[in-house]
Amino acid sequence: MLILAFDTATETATSALVDGAEVLAERVSRAVTLMEDVDALLRQAGARSRDVEALAVGVGPGSFTGVRIGLATARALAFALDVPAAGVSTLAALAAGAPGALPVVDARRREVFVLENGEPRACAPVDVRVSGGMMCVGNGAVRYRSVLEAAGAEVPPDADERHLPRARFHALLAHDFGSAEAVEPLYLRLPDADRTAAG
Repeated sequence: MLILAFDTATETATSALVDGAEVLAERVSRAVTLMEDVDALLRQAGARSRDVEALAVGVGPGSFTGVRIGLATARALAFALDVPAAGVSTLAALAAGAPGALPVVDARRREVFVLENGEPRACAPVDVRVSGGMMCVGNGAVRYRSVLEAAGAEVPPDADERHLPRARFHALLAHDFGSAEAVEPLYLRLPDADRTAAG
């Protein structure tokens, strides 16, 4: 199955075209160039849009705007190409790219998103539960390196590709393909605008 996958939940967008377990093309850029990236992926793989059989999209947690961009793009493409879609957690994709590591995504507001016992949660960086020598990956691990390392974690160098939720893993983790309209975002908390209105 030829799957177009992408994630725009963090400040770095990733996209990939995957056929079965084979990565045909992959790009790292920003959410604003996602459609250009999709076009480039297809050209690089020698494929056409009508060859795409399914979409895998990152549903967060991450930037509210980034997650919305990804979902809106997935819904538009699914409609235009008449293909099913599946949502994949950005944290799960990070974990798949660094087996045994703890994925840590910057949640802003001096918080991070992490997986704890397989469940996503938001917490302060000092509340991330790490054991000695545990590796932490993701933009949250980079931003709060000193806090995590003080707690005994190891954080790869900033430019290490394990810090990116690579879209190839979204494609490999995707299941339960169905209507793109049914793919729900994983926010974990209210966006800033909603908090302001509620206050």
